[in-house]
Amino acid sequence: MDFTECYGDTVSSVAAAARSGCRKRVRRLIKRGFSVDCRDNRGWNALHEAAAAGSQGCVQEILSAVAGGSSSGCRAYVNSLTHEGESACYLAAQRGHLAVVRFLLKAHANINQPTNDLSCPLYAAVDGGHKEVVELLVSKGAEVNRTHTASCWTCLHQAVYEGHSEIARILVNVCNLEALDDHKISPLFVASQYGQQECLEILVNAGANVNTQAADLATPLLISSQEGHQACVDYLLDHGADPNVACSSDWPQLPIHAAAEFGHISILRRLIAVTDRVCDRGDGMVSPLYIAVNGSQSDSVELLLKEGYSPDAQDCTSSLGLRTPLSFALCRSSDRPYSESVRLLIAAGASLSKDDWIYALSTNKTELLQLILEHRRVPGQKNSSTLSHEEKTALKPQELRELLSVALNQVHFSACWLPLLLKAGLDPSLLLQPNMLEQAHSEVLNYLLELVNWATLSAALKQILCRRRAEKSWEASPHFESIPSLSHMCRLQVRTVLGPDQLMRTDVIQQLPVPSPLHRFLQFRDVQEASFTHSPPSPP
Repeated sequence: MDFTECYGDTVSSVAAAARSGCRKRVRRLIKRGFSVDCRDNRGWNALHEAAAAGSQGCVQEILSAVAGGSSSGCRAYVNSLTHEGESACYLAAQRGHLAVVRFLLKAHANINQPTNDLSCPLYAAVDGGHKEVVELLVSKGAEVNRTHTASCWTCLHQAVYEGHSEIARILVNVCNLEALDDHKISPLFVASQYGQQECLEILVNAGANVNTQAADLATPLLISSQEGHQACVDYLLDHGADPNVACSSDWPQLPIHAAAEFGHISILRRLIAVTDRVCDRGDGMVSPLYIAVNGSQSDSVELLLKEGYSPDAQDCTSSLGLRTPLSFALCRSSDRPYSESVRLLIAAGASLSKDDWIYALSTNKTELLQLILEHRRVPGQKNSSTLSHEEKTALKPQELRELLSVALNQVHFSACWLPLLLKAGLDPSLLLQPNMLEQAHSEVLNYLLELVNWATLSAALKQILCRRRAEKSWEASPHFESIPSLSHMCRLQVRTVLGPDQLMRTDVIQQLPVPSPLHRFLQFRDVQEASFTHSPPSPP
């Protein structure tokens, strides 16, 4: 700490003269008997002031006066320390005063004297980027591999961190290239972390290990991928860095995961080309899609999917507590509309599970269901070449079964999801189940019955309707008392022949030899949709 400004009047007369670099005044004061060893509130004496100011003349005057006593006294004086443990040599080296450092070393200054915070003259010169001072201290035998500061960095660590490439070029010839700090981080790791490409090249050319691993198993390639240092990533890969080394003991993290999480697209593209694809679907591995979703990096998600990474990936429940990238993206999409990652995964054909359908159906919001139906089609009973050109992927049988299971357990929201599903081609007869008829709101039930032959319902379902009518929980449309009209029976037959999916979703209806005004009728567009105007009951 420097209290010079606060306590400027506490320095001795000689020290004040030394600070200003006035050699004649220093000499005159010494001759008049003023002390050179009076200390200020920082523990600084006249020699500290002269060294810090870079005044070789003042240093000479002060040491000459001290040498008049005894050689041992002079040596003790030249190595006297401030309250922070700083020697005159340290202060001169810190400020790059080459001539003063050279003179102090001739006066037997301790070249390796540590400060209270474990720095030393060489470390201070490296930190300040004073190349010539570094060269001098190294040539005079300064310890180059000592650890300094609380993090246990060596001078080489610090030179690389600061990007002092010329100093690093000196130190690689005398320092331990694989020296590790308290986190087992080497100088090359530091260069990769802070994007010091020139220092990285110096270290690699000197023989430093490009695949060194820190205490947490991170590699230089992983850290440079995480920090977005493209040039460092390219250089490491070009000089033997292994992109498939596991960089975490918790799960097999790779550099590709770091690039995906932080959205460094050009780095991600480079790593995709060299990373083993076993990370995509392999058991015990983790697809980078999970990490891209976690980082909300839709650009990363898009690139990974484009390059062939599976939208379903592997089940990571045991390692990350995540089942699929889509389930993870959905649970992170607390706000509407759903994230771009959700859209990309669904568009890429991600499998939809029961939990995913719950997100889509157990709400009065329809954005997710609309998104799903935009990219996935409800399969019909008929196969037709008219669908072969469509880009939409049909729901798998298991997905359809789980959709129905969730729908029938989310009847309270059926006013929202029922019109969308029926317009998408879902066969309404699949929803004619007891709990649907028991729980559906009156408008919803009427809408559903309009799309079927209500006269042919099973006795059990008719009994449910009779009970609801008696309880006045269902206000039936008047024509449900009658036999369905011939026109209604005809459109039901058309749907049976074509299949609900084609009738409701495609333009095949326009190819039928019937007047165009009937197209709307055949697609049930004359049926009034239910509206979500009621509140679902509170959960138990």
